[in-house]
Amino acid sequence: MGKYILALDQGTSSSRALLFDREQNIVASAQKEFTQYYPQAGWVEQDPMEIYSSQFAVLNEVIGKSHIAVEDIAAIGIANQRETTIMWDKTNGRPIYNAIVWQCRRTTDIIEEIKAAGHTDYIRETTGLVPDAYFSASKIKWLLDHVPEAREKAATGDLLFGTVDSWLVWRLTNGQAHVTDFSNASRTMLYNIKDLCWDEKLLDIFDIPHSCLPEVRNSAEIYGHCNIQGHQIPIAALAGDQQAALFGQRCFQPGQIKNTYGTGCFLLMNTGKQIIRSENGLVTTIAPVIDGKIQYALEGSIFIAGAVIQWLRDEMNFFKHSSDSEQLALGVEDNGGIYFVPAFTGLGSPHWDQYARGLIIGLTRGSKKEHISRAALESIAYQTYDLVAAMEKDSGIKLKELQVDGGAADNDFLMQFQADILNLTVERPAIRESTALGAYYLAGLAVGWFEDTDQIMETARDKESFKAQMPQEEAENLLKNWHKAVHRSLGWAEPAGE
Repeated sequence: MGKYILALDQGTSSSRALLFDREQNIVASAQKEFTQYYPQAGWVEQDPMEIYSSQFAVLNEVIGKSHIAVEDIAAIGIANQRETTIMWDKTNGRPIYNAIVWQCRRTTDIIEEIKAAGHTDYIRETTGLVPDAYFSASKIKWLLDHVPEAREKAATGDLLFGTVDSWLVWRLTNGQAHVTDFSNASRTMLYNIKDLCWDEKLLDIFDIPHSCLPEVRNSAEIYGHCNIQGHQIPIAALAGDQQAALFGQRCFQPGQIKNTYGTGCFLLMNTGKQIIRSENGLVTTIAPVIDGKIQYALEGSIFIAGAVIQWLRDEMNFFKHSSDSEQLALGVEDNGGIYFVPAFTGLGSPHWDQYARGLIIGLTRGSKKEHISRAALESIAYQTYDLVAAMEKDSGIKLKELQVDGGAADNDFLMQFQADILNLTVERPAIRESTALGAYYLAGLAVGWFEDTDQIMETARDKESFKAQMPQEEAENLLKNWHKAVHRSLGWAEPAGE
């Protein structure tokens, strides 16, 4: 049965590995950032080999620093950044191009053509998603159309597509498994979430051969084995990072909701067996699947959340460490009338505006970096408010509390402001690593550590609560000004003449 489970959390800006014991204690962890490439305005790429090498490096680092015996690892579970698109030649294992990251907007024109051809309703009905460059389908088409010989290799069956989970499993199993799970497949804009299959009409619309696609499997099962120091360790869990976090937060029942504050921000509500078609700018997705039992989720996606703090750190040099943003924000009484709309790559839910761009408004001669830092943190809470409001309308459920996780959830100022703006209780778990914890739970189910989710619920720990303190009138005024700022950011980058 083993003593440990190794959770791999492959994120947008770093690869992480966490070793859990049976009591859910983190025995050791390691993290390694990797390079982001911006070859043109709006383009975002990563090196697939660096994604893999960084992930494999932290895997080995955790084993080394924990001083455990490799044979005591019961399983590996993987959670991954979603939608990011990799294609590789299966004859030599080499990527044909850099990974096109979920944030990349290069395929906006492809999406506009798809929409103009009248396919929006079919995509929404079939995949639960809205046509957007965010998802994988248009990225695959771009690679096939622009990389020399890509279509020829695809025609002979020698070209494979995968989101990051598929790529990691293929590498870790030495090319023995080309798989994904339901949760990741549902983010490609090619997967029929009702009939549970790759949709042939969508493959035809995007001109993508079926032979490129991975086999879709449960989120908790053994897909293959990874050779670590001569020992064959089962890879036993796959889930997109946000669905993994939903599972890690134990949102097993319909109506339970979590928000992850990472590079982006992702709000998910478990809707059980029910597919809720959003009328308010959200998308429908598949939650982690165990034993073929499909559960769905409503999701709102914020493209830029923690990334706005990274931008202030790396591009503006406001501070050296992201955690310093909290002290800057607390250095002023309020935002000084400044609102920051971080639409660096357009706006996701509920606006879905590919042409929105970043905006800082309300600047005066007295504006300081403290005000801008505070406005940046506040923007994360405002965007989350917009998602919660949309989710309440779609689901008909009035929320009372919000489960939170992710790096920016460590920021007490942000969590209190979030509770104030939402006028509900924000619950922060003792173990903040919800994404890795979800991979741990799923792998534990696959290898028999847990019989079912009821047994996982019995292991719940205490949470820290942030309760609303701000007068409602003040919160409403802040939101009113936020929405004025958002309105001014919309459509900024639309081509001339539109």
